[in-house]
Amino acid sequence: MNWNLLTDVAQLDTLRAESFDQPVLIYKHSTTCSISATTLNRLERNWKTDEMGGVKAYHLDLLRHRALSRAVADYFGVQHESPQVLLIRNGECVYDASHFAIAYPAVKAGINAEC
Repeated sequence: MNWNLLTDVAQLDTLRAESFDQPVLIYKHSTTCSISATTLNRLERNWKTDEMGGVKAYHLDLLRHRALSRAVADYFGVQHESPQVLLIRNGECVYDASHFAIAYPAVKAGINAEC
């Protein structure tokens, strides 16, 4: 799984624009949270590039970029959670989950869904 780092609020417009060409996934990760580490590990361990339809994945270290993490929630109209995964398609958040609700099958279904 290839992560792109999300480190600046200016990236949100670019990320939204990319979502019109390919699904975009944002993983908001807390480096001090065992639940965050577990869900990240499960997602990475199950990730199969051929199943994920060219998704572009972004990793956000929310402890280093706390204000950006809140900006992501505001920008895409979701409640701020940690850990959290958001799936962006056609400029909109079409799926979000937090804690142990973060699951590869659900992410995969959202990525492969027709819009």
